[in-house]
Amino acid sequence: MANNDLKEKLIYINRITKVVKGGRRFAFSALVVVGDQLGKLGIAHAKSKQVSDAIKKATEVAKRKLVHISLKDGRTLHHDILGKKGSGKVLLRSAPKGTGIIAGGPIRAVCEVVGIKDIVAKSLGSSNPHNVVRACMKALMSQTSPKNISFLRGKKISEIVEKRG
Repeated sequence: MANNDLKEKLIYINRITKVVKGGRRFAFSALVVVGDQLGKLGIAHAKSKQVSDAIKKATEVAKRKLVHISLKDGRTLHHDILGKKGSGKVLLRSAPKGTGIIAGGPIRAVCEVVGIKDIVAKSLGSSNPHNVVRACMKALMSQTSPKNISFLRGKKISEIVEKRG
């Protein structure tokens, strides 16, 4: 897989000030998510003296830390999940076709780059983008597909998945 088909989104930039003898020194930190819109996701945080350098650093690190997220029909989640990281809590709910991404800020960016097209999400705890993104990533990685469950239980997938009438 080439790196040019990866989509990257900047979630948050923070200006850091260090007070020294001659005045103030400014630095910037950037939080970036990267994904191929087919189930691969990477998040990273980096700091630099320039905004563009911080974004570039974070993007490179995120590309190295890509993980695979399993999606149902390549468009939504297998089941509803609650993810928690620090004080950041996120509730991710699978949605029927045509719903779209109903999520705010950081969660929306994560869903767009990973390739989720239908989801309803809510950030419950902290509004800190770092914790929200990490909670979202943890939630996405903790979901289990019917294929995995059927393998663990020694049953057929059709026995696990309920049929909608």
